[in-house]
Amino acid sequence: MKKVICFGLLLSLFVFSINARAVTTSAKAAVLINADTGEVIYSQNAEEKLPMASTTKIMTALLLCEKGDMEKEITVTDQMVRVEGTSMGLLAGDKVSYKALLYGMLLASGNDAANVTAYALGGTIDGFVKMMNDKAAELGLSNTHFETPSGLDGDEHYTTALDLANLARVCMENELFYEAASSKSATLEYGNPPYRRTLTNHNKLLKTFEGAVGVKTGFTKKAGRCLVSCAERDGKRVIAVTLKDPNDWADHTELLNYGLEQIKTAQIIPEKEEYSIPVISSGGESLRVKIENFSVNTLETNGFSYKINLPEFLYAPIKKGETVGSVTYYKNGEEIHKKEIKASKDIETAVPKKDFWDCVSDSFSNIFMKIWEI
Repeated sequence: MKKVICFGLLLSLFVFSINARAVTTSAKAAVLINADTGEVIYSQNAEEKLPMASTTKIMTALLLCEKGDMEKEITVTDQMVRVEGTSMGLLAGDKVSYKALLYGMLLASGNDAANVTAYALGGTIDGFVKMMNDKAAELGLSNTHFETPSGLDGDEHYTTALDLANLARVCMENELFYEAASSKSATLEYGNPPYRRTLTNHNKLLKTFEGAVGVKTGFTKKAGRCLVSCAERDGKRVIAVTLKDPNDWADHTELLNYGLEQIKTAQIIPEKEEYSIPVISSGGESLRVKIENFSVNTLETNGFSYKINLPEFLYAPIKKGETVGSVTYYKNGEEIHKKEIKASKDIETAVPKKDFWDCVSDSFSNIFMKIWEI
């Protein structure tokens, strides 16, 4: 049985101030969010449904990353690469790994990479598109609908700046996605037979903006210039999105700087720092666990809470480093972070002590065994 300890926020704020400097963009829609909490820093038609061009590949790449086996290779068929637009250079008969497909999408913006991924994971384009829409529903992206894995225009292919920012927020927590999206270039092997080639990231902010770590560019005539960017400084992370923006590089430079200026660091201090959990079969020992302060990057101090999940008791043996519970942190009821609570020491199973009659019983047993042997 577990006990759940739920508290409102006890917040020690280091610094908090609002910078009055205004920010604007040339975009049809734009949004800037705090990636730690999801707080919206700047919004401009952020919930208007619009086409998103190749920023679509953020979802396609996420589904590929969640498969996990980046070294898996597939053989490209003619059907897989029947797609127009940007390409990583795949041809029918080529052997290509999931990792190469990931980098082909996020760096070279290859429509061929997106299509091959769709066939590899979904069996057909329609099958994969269903996976994309199911994932969007799972993530709560209620104003997003996909028709293609690559971002080519479709009548029902749309998202919003806010949905796209929240999708990118999830993706940048994925280690495989983050590594690819933040790469300025990558040398990979694929082809028939495979040979080495270098892909360069279309996202020039990676070279021009200090702390830029992603995410994805996009363009079609219908969608215009679309851009999702992410930057980190001093432990803070912000995500910016613009849709149909003719001046996206400059706009994102201003948005990212503005966002990083607004975020301040606060600390959530637990009401009780230490708990003792009885350990059964340990000879009367208890495991003491400490709940540490948690730092959070925030715009506003209100709306934070946390829950401590610990069992009523544990069973020996327990190994140091073993997970025994967790602390979950929330902002306005939405989970922003979950931290495991681990055992700080080993606790072994106690050897039962024998009483007088156990000893007598053992003695008679030994005597009878000796007689039996004679």
